[in-house]
Amino acid sequence: MNIVLKVWRQESPAADGRFVDYPLNGPDTDIDIDTDIERGWMLLDALDALNEKLVAAGERPIAFDSDCREGICGACGLVVNGLAHGGTPRTTTCELSVRAALASSASTTNGTRVIVLEPFRTGAFPVVCDLVVDRSALDRVIMAGGFVTVRTGSAPEANMIPIPKSDAEPALDAASCIGCGACVAACPNGAAALFAGAKASHLGRTPQGKPEQSRRALALVGTLADAGFGPCSLHGECEAACPKDIRTDVIARLNADTLRARLGRR
Repeated sequence: MNIVLKVWRQESPAADGRFVDYPLNGPDTDIDIDTDIERGWMLLDALDALNEKLVAAGERPIAFDSDCREGICGACGLVVNGLAHGGTPRTTTCELSVRAALASSASTTNGTRVIVLEPFRTGAFPVVCDLVVDRSALDRVIMAGGFVTVRTGSAPEANMIPIPKSDAEPALDAASCIGCGACVAACPNGAAALFAGAKASHLGRTPQGKPEQSRRALALVGTLADAGFGPCSLHGECEAACPKDIRTDVIARLNADTLRARLGRR
């Protein structure tokens, strides 16, 4: 089986980008792709091996983001075969195997399988280089309202403030958001409502976060537009792409908090 990585290459934000084909196996490589796939070779490992080959040939390596490679940090993020994170449920790009990427790949007339790799391109995520985008717009959303103002110090007794299970579990589910930006990349409008809703929900459901609930909702919603994100029209693509399985009910809660805050101001 012949496998080709079709990778988006763009040297700088101002440069014109293009797709470049890179064979993963063949006479010019040292990669035993069939054996490595059977061993669960990861997609980012394939990019690492390809970069070693490019550097050895004196070419510029492919730029891409990654850090923990355990699906925790949210640093990674690629559109694989047209799907954010590759389309495998509850899986980040760093957890995506070559075998899983092949499941959604296209086949050419000669039987070669093509895996297409693109950056998380939206209006709020400009391309920096190749597969790397600037996701600092998410940071501006967090700075606007993704925090609570409480006194710091030694950790309080865990059971000092009783929190009902009906509030604690949804708050913890929403707190699992890693800020990878897949929801934005998958949304046809480039909206970040799922991300903002997760921040509002995991803070607003706890007693520590309720005093700022109204102000937080207004700040988050106002910053979304200022940061360049599009409007949410509840397509649901964000929920499907989220590697942490965060549901769109957090968007409904954010909308309700925003409406109450605006009515309260009146």
